[in-house]
Amino acid sequence: MQTTKTAAHASAVVKPKRTGSRLKRKETIAGFLFIGPMLIGVTVLTLIPIVATFLLSLADWNFIAGIKDIKWVGFDNFERLFQDDAFLKSLRNNAVFLLAVPIYLAISMFLAIVIDKHIYMKSYFKVAYFMPYISSIVAVAIVWQVLFNPSAGPVNQTLMALGIENPPKWIADPKYALPSLMMISIWISIGFNMIVYIAGLQSIPRDLYEAAEIDGAGTWTKFKSITFPQLSSTTFFLLVTGIISTFKVFELIAVLTKGGPLNSTTMIVWQLYDTAFVNLKIGYASSMAVVLFFCVLAITLLQWIGQKKWVNY
Repeated sequence: MQTTKTAAHASAVVKPKRTGSRLKRKETIAGFLFIGPMLIGVTVLTLIPIVATFLLSLADWNFIAGIKDIKWVGFDNFERLFQDDAFLKSLRNNAVFLLAVPIYLAISMFLAIVIDKHIYMKSYFKVAYFMPYISSIVAVAIVWQVLFNPSAGPVNQTLMALGIENPPKWIADPKYALPSLMMISIWISIGFNMIVYIAGLQSIPRDLYEAAEIDGAGTWTKFKSITFPQLSSTTFFLLVTGIISTFKVFELIAVLTKGGPLNSTTMIVWQLYDTAFVNLKIGYASSMAVVLFFCVLAITLLQWIGQKKWVNY
């Protein structure tokens, strides 16, 4: 009798455990079914191309010839790369283009502070500044191509009307082509960064400003001690994303300059595109992509290390 009760009790204990394990198994299967399409997409469209890029950077291959003609050359592509004047020029241009990021961050922060505190019809100004960011880059580039026309463009016509006899040729001049692209990039980027800064400003407790005013703090003191520290995390986010975006500049170059004049506006991504899809040197272009990857990774890591000294959370 006692044995029968013990067996019944054991079966009652085992049964819920089996039911719980089956439920967990079903939930796991359901979870994989839900995230399966995303995992497949990330694997096919992101992970496999990344691995393929690293492998092809060690090869000399023209993809028109087929997979059979792949020649493994080791690190020869990277040795050629750092002896290639065109690639080194694109690397320097990318480094100069990085200066656009702190410039438009400073302008965006200033506009955000002014609009948030001192201007009526805030929604109108938000939309007006945000429009270039959501507009087609190709359309924006064509408009600026007309504006920067050396002879008949409105910019040079205005400068000549003001008494400047020989205004710059802008995108047609090797000295001014890269700064011209930087100006366009700044104009496009201000709207998005300003909107993010306004959101950050509205999250700052007003009590801090009231306490500072009671202590007699001026405008600069409040900005230095309250506004900037409270916006440091926002600035860090925009700085990281902005620097990454400067390494991906392509549309402006493709429409306006195509890397010219005299390679003055060529960037790493444009050089990579020209090498891969015009000259059909896939292995050499893949080595450029690997260098680009490590450049972005190194800069991002440096920012993560440096943010401990000036970012407040």
